[in-house]
Amino acid sequence: MLDDKDRIFKNLYGIHDWGLKGARARGSWDGTKEILERGRDGIINEMKASGLRGRGGAGFPTGLKWSFMPKESKDGRPSYLVVNADESEPGTCKDREIMRNDPHLLIEGCLIAGFAMGAHAGYIYIRGEFIRERERLQAAIDQCYEANLLGKNNIHGYPFDLYVHHGAGAYICGEETALLESLEGKKGMPRLKPPFPANVGLYGCPTTVNTVESIAVAPDILRRGAGWFASIGRPNNVGTKLFCVSGHVERPCNVEEAMGITFRDLVETHCGGIRGGWDNLLAVIPGGSSVPLLPADLCNDLFMDFDTLRNLKTGLGTAAVIVMDQSTDIVRAIARISYFYKHESCGQCTPCREGTGWMWRVLSRMAEGRAQKREIGMLLEVTTQVEGHTICALGDAAAWPIQGLIRHFRPEIERRIDAYASNPHSDPVPVAAE
Repeated sequence: MLDDKDRIFKNLYGIHDWGLKGARARGSWDGTKEILERGRDGIINEMKASGLRGRGGAGFPTGLKWSFMPKESKDGRPSYLVVNADESEPGTCKDREIMRNDPHLLIEGCLIAGFAMGAHAGYIYIRGEFIRERERLQAAIDQCYEANLLGKNNIHGYPFDLYVHHGAGAYICGEETALLESLEGKKGMPRLKPPFPANVGLYGCPTTVNTVESIAVAPDILRRGAGWFASIGRPNNVGTKLFCVSGHVERPCNVEEAMGITFRDLVETHCGGIRGGWDNLLAVIPGGSSVPLLPADLCNDLFMDFDTLRNLKTGLGTAAVIVMDQSTDIVRAIARISYFYKHESCGQCTPCREGTGWMWRVLSRMAEGRAQKREIGMLLEVTTQVEGHTICALGDAAAWPIQGLIRHFRPEIERRIDAYASNPHSDPVPVAAE
């Protein structure tokens, strides 16, 4: 469990002043110039030592990612920092709280990260539906310009400008190269890699794309020290983490906790437990809708960290924990998720464009029992033909929930098929009672 003294997001619930005065009272913008005086290598080495892994889903070491940026421009190209605030993963609602209630953590992090990678300009690409968050973030940036914390001749001695760009509500723009395409005014479609953004990114220049949470925790890590951050959590999965818990719990919430907290502790301490008691749990999606679900029997001693969940063939993702109790029609739930990915596919890659719709249609029939048992194996095979065969990870995101369903709940699909076969004129089959 995380001690209050170790919390980074002290205004996550918007109880206190979101503005510059309130942020300074909570410790933001304290000693920022001294942090910059450590130099680029000093900051990057401290971030590497902290063990921070990207909070956007992939879990790639943040300090290492920053170090990929060129030390100096040999061809006159500028470097850019881009913050991915296109928070569109179903179940995920943490970055919006940072931008709405503690925006100065993000802004200070942008300045420090920009300095560490030699970028004099940063862009925050914000989700199209986030209207109030954009207004709040822009107001906070305006406060920083007025206080001379940002700009060409700011008090920190490092020229840095920060811009907010409002997207149009496309999930695909959460993929970093599609985000860059959209930021340049083009259709939001992922780019082939290589070249990677660290070499050819925004406007063909070296660019690093980080998520909001990854940037927002950087100032506290550098103020309190890498050792402090690395002492929280479990080996190779350290630090604090924002969890978004939704679904069938007594009190859905966002909460900052230690990485590696058990699922049971997370739900019972902060959410009042599972609706109807622990024994009423059916399944959990541990990291946003794109990762495979886990059945209740794997959740008793489940550590919520990157490595534990990867070993169980799922992932921490964005730490959007979606809880489903016994009342859930599990096949219909995954079919609904499958429709989301069909709807949000940009259509650039044939396996994704054609496969997402096909998988949704087959799974929808299975939810009603109107299928053959041999189609279950066929559906699983198609998911493997989509997974890993697209430019970006949306194909994987569409395939994984279905793979998790078949891996853990195949008997439920077969039961529906048998029930429909025995009485094809009946209403769609409900979930089997325990």
